[in-house]
Amino acid sequence: MKQIHIADAKDHVGETVKIGVWLTDRRSSGKIVFLQLRDGTAFFQGVVNQKNVSAKLMDVAKHIGQETSMWVTGTIDEDKRSHFGYEMQVKDIDVIQKAENYPITPKDHGIDFLLDHRHLWIRSRRPFAVLKIRDEVKRATYRFFHKHGFVQFDAPIFTANAPEGTTHLFHTEYFDHDAYLSQSGQLYEEAGAEAFGRVYSFGPTFRAEKSKTRRHLTEFWMIEPEMAFCHQDQSLKIQEQYIAYLVQSIIDNCQYELKLLGRNVDTLKAYTKLPYPRITYNEAVKMLHKGGLDFKWGNGFGSPEESFLADQYKRPVFVMNYPKSAKPFYMKPDPDDDKLVICADLLAPEGYGEIIGGSERATDYNYLKKQIKKYGLNEKSYDWYLDLRKYGSVPHSGFGMGLERFLTWITLEDHVRECIPFPRLLNRLHP
Repeated sequence: MKQIHIADAKDHVGETVKIGVWLTDRRSSGKIVFLQLRDGTAFFQGVVNQKNVSAKLMDVAKHIGQETSMWVTGTIDEDKRSHFGYEMQVKDIDVIQKAENYPITPKDHGIDFLLDHRHLWIRSRRPFAVLKIRDEVKRATYRFFHKHGFVQFDAPIFTANAPEGTTHLFHTEYFDHDAYLSQSGQLYEEAGAEAFGRVYSFGPTFRAEKSKTRRHLTEFWMIEPEMAFCHQDQSLKIQEQYIAYLVQSIIDNCQYELKLLGRNVDTLKAYTKLPYPRITYNEAVKMLHKGGLDFKWGNGFGSPEESFLADQYKRPVFVMNYPKSAKPFYMKPDPDDDKLVICADLLAPEGYGEIIGGSERATDYNYLKKQIKKYGLNEKSYDWYLDLRKYGSVPHSGFGMGLERFLTWITLEDHVRECIPFPRLLNRLHP
């Protein structure tokens, strides 16, 4: 007997096969029982027909509990009515472990209940689809950057300094020193870029922001490339190519998951068309005022402003060159306007706001040293960072993309917590 996965069913139509599965739901219709089955690769239906099985097997099928694990044996048929397209005519069931009173029943549950049971909730269709797409984005990320000549360069998790100050960092003791959980690998990627030219880090980052918005986690994953001999225009091209590549990879490899989520593929295809629109911060402020939004020049954009701007284009849009007051210390000042820095945020459409933040980095030693002092940072902790401006400093640029924010947009989820296996929030450290 050939053992297969549900995802391989298309290659075994008409064959009798064996699959290890869990039961997600069950319903009866007269002399037929319909079993909704999953095996970690996909979901499909097993049909138990009274005329084809023993009375004992029929009784098992009628009373088997949700999330019971079992081996099912049967013949694969096409099923054009389902998202998956195939089903099994079940001939035998061999129960492995009988589950009873599974807490997540096929009905609506509150979000706190589901998060309390996240270890079980990830078995459901929507989390399954979202986390499978997450896996594809991670693999596509490695493919893209290696294709474009980047070296993966791991940044430390424990740091003595921070790119954006220590206000929102998790403090810890590192033997007899103060240390922080990293909020970004950027400073270390800048060192890597001067060694390898093009580098990127991809790992967990931590922000101790006491925020309860739908766009914030205390622990999330960041992709942070850094490029030597690179000005902003070159960086923006890499950014838009990266996003378009990710979206195309999802379209190519996650059709089933997109169907489970009800995501319109034609909408996604529009996001692969380059280049993306570019506007300046000053142009964006004028658009906001013209649109009736009360916004003060010099502030950073919040969700209402970002959504409004992205809605004007229906595609990702770059907003470039923000005021110094709205951005971190390390960004290069605009030579044409000393009140601005050379930077850009990429805003996603459909109300999802910023997904990438990047800039050209300041290269002047004295300017950067003054900035560190101005921002009230510990100068000694940044001695090594200033060395990068003393020994062969070059124009360089980089950016950071939060994996969960990107996924929230692609999957149309309401909250970033849906896009990581076990979310860490202001009020949640369990499970």
